[in-house]
Amino acid sequence: MDLICERLAGGESLRSICRDEDMPSRAKVFRWLLADTEFATRYAHARDAQADALVDEMLDIADDSSNDWMEQRGRDGEVTGWKENGESLKRSALRLSTRQWIAEKLKPKKYGNKVALTDADGGPLTVNVIQRAAHRPAE
Repeated sequence: MDLICERLAGGESLRSICRDEDMPSRAKVFRWLLADTEFATRYAHARDAQADALVDEMLDIADDSSNDWMEQRGRDGEVTGWKENGESLKRSALRLSTRQWIAEKLKPKKYGNKVALTDADGGPLTVNVIQRAAHRPAE
């Protein structure tokens, strides 16, 4: 149970953890969650930490440009220049958007798109509207 929580908090999926031969099946983990409130609490904290790990991974993915360019060769095999590696760029974009979506779902208050306006005390922002008297032309 500890290893499952540790690996989840490190960003791994439960599916990949349970694929390992020395780990229980996902069904067994779900049974443990129903039967053991202490494990369920630790599991929830691990899922919370998983969102932060995914965001950290996003920075690494975004900063890694190692496969962004590939050699372009002529008919004779000579290098003629460089071109964008579209497949690698698309895969990186997919990896980023997937992690972003998961982080938003796991921690919507921290990573979600919803913007909440608050006052200096953290309460909801209120706006007072002052109506001015209508300007009347001189009679």
